[in-house]
Amino acid sequence: MQGQNIIRALLFVVFFGIGVSTLGGSILCEELLRYYRNKQLLKEVQESSKELKSQIADYDALLRQCRDDPNLFERIAPAILGTEPADANTIYPRATPEQLAAAKKALTKDSSYQVAEPMIPRWLIRCSEPARRIMLFLAGAFLILISFMWFGSCREQKTDGRKQKTDSDL
Repeated sequence: MQGQNIIRALLFVVFFGIGVSTLGGSILCEELLRYYRNKQLLKEVQESSKELKSQIADYDALLRQCRDDPNLFERIAPAILGTEPADANTIYPRATPEQLAAAKKALTKDSSYQVAEPMIPRWLIRCSEPARRIMLFLAGAFLILISFMWFGSCREQKTDGRKQKTDSDL
């Protein structure tokens, strides 16, 4: 009798646990979706924040250079504006169009914003469909009812001084 109660209790815990988790999952499905979406948005914002901090550091270094070296504008103006240098004794290297295209590609590749792949699990996307949520809810409720009806405690009734199990307890 004791072994039968242990098996009954174990089956009750298994069926009840699965039923409660299924029922809770179907109810909290929208909250889980919102959690994963917010987590993904937070990751994207952190990445863009890192990129902005890097750009700010670069601009700060450039501003420091401009403040420390007053001749910087005279040296970089011909390269930026595309004019001929004023100093005849200085040799300025010429970049080929291929080199410029490669440099432009490298610079735009780092600064372009890339969307990370979604972190939302596929099982959660499938479970969030309305028909499947209803099925999960009903399956969880059914498992909870089964666990109480079939694996609950066994009631014994006394009749004529003897213990007898009722049919509803089986």
